[in-house]
Amino acid sequence: MALRVPPICTPPIAMTRPQTPQTTHRIALLFNANKVYDREIITGIGNYLLSTRVAWDLFLEEDFRCRLTGIERFDGDGIIADFDDPAVGEALRDCPLPVVAVGSSFEDPAHYPPDLPYIATDNSKLVSLAYTHLIGAGLEHFALYSLPQAQENRWAQQRELAFEHLRHADGHGDEQIRSEIYRGLSTSAPSWNQATEQLTAWLRQLPKPVGIIAVTDARARHLLQACLIAGIPVPEEVAIIGIDNDPLTRTLTRIPLSSVIQGTEEMGRTAAHLLHQMLRGARFPGRRILVPPVGINVLESTKHQPLASPHVMRARHFIRQYACQGIRTEQVADYVGVSRSSLEEYFRRERQCTVHQEILRHKLDVAKALLAKRDASSAEVAIRCGFTSLQYMYAVFRRELGCTPREYQERANATVAPG
Repeated sequence: MALRVPPICTPPIAMTRPQTPQTTHRIALLFNANKVYDREIITGIGNYLLSTRVAWDLFLEEDFRCRLTGIERFDGDGIIADFDDPAVGEALRDCPLPVVAVGSSFEDPAHYPPDLPYIATDNSKLVSLAYTHLIGAGLEHFALYSLPQAQENRWAQQRELAFEHLRHADGHGDEQIRSEIYRGLSTSAPSWNQATEQLTAWLRQLPKPVGIIAVTDARARHLLQACLIAGIPVPEEVAIIGIDNDPLTRTLTRIPLSSVIQGTEEMGRTAAHLLHQMLRGARFPGRRILVPPVGINVLESTKHQPLASPHVMRARHFIRQYACQGIRTEQVADYVGVSRSSLEEYFRRERQCTVHQEILRHKLDVAKALLAKRDASSAEVAIRCGFTSLQYMYAVFRRELGCTPREYQERANATVAPG
């Protein structure tokens, strides 16, 4: 299989086709490789090529927008493009090559390009899956954090519509639903503080506890940061779920974020399959394929457990952020603003454990998650989780799980191993 990805400094994409004895198709991929959504679609395209041994030369930039001017002169055989950017549809309107469009689903059929095959992420099912998850977590109040209305954000507005339909189906009126949807400022807002202050004000007026769906993981991270700054416990008062399952976002948050996993790789494979057929003469004008989500990666941000005591909620909020930094019971009590003895009593009533045991339980959960990733040694895990020594972590594992960290890691790896 021939794969070629020219660097960003290469000459314009229009060029004279070299003469080669083999039949190799030249395909342009118009995607922004800086975004996880686009990268996973590209991965799906690559997986299709690997599984079928199709010979394509791929022309791909880190940000395709630098190549839109003159794309109609691309001396190639086909194009797969992200149509969520309106400029793409405009640039490819009169393109003579086979084109497969990828992007958002729409309620209004008029928003789809009429003459092209279109592979869409199913916005309705993305939002419905997140909504159902929050209901299952025991929540009764819901909200959506979206993006400002703009042509390039049409996909976000489609997710708003999906949320509105779900709330209408549950018997809620337009006025209440409007208060539950917040678009905020754009990610390029001149003042980050201003955006956070406005978001915090919206969060404070929502009834608690509340489950919030963010239209992307980036917006979910913004939500989480606002909650941490404002001292709003997550997930006790605000449970947050994003969309994209972006691994980078998970590494940038102190409280791991739950997220809906889009079927982006399947979208890429399907787009490549359609283009492969079109290169053989098939045509699919107006064909629309909606790809549902894969599932949900459930993490700490939606593990909502209703608690009667606000002191326990605040304490657990603090513990989730700082347990692995070696905090002690006295520090938790200081954060909550009660005496150590009072906090211990609250924990005995609601959690049937001491504050120290709650801290240890969280450190153990983090250690288990790190060991399951296979690439961390026991010594590294002990340091990252705040255990005072490797020997102490071994003692905790033996007492709580009946095995050593190494034995736990081997069992976890055996469980996920293929075949």
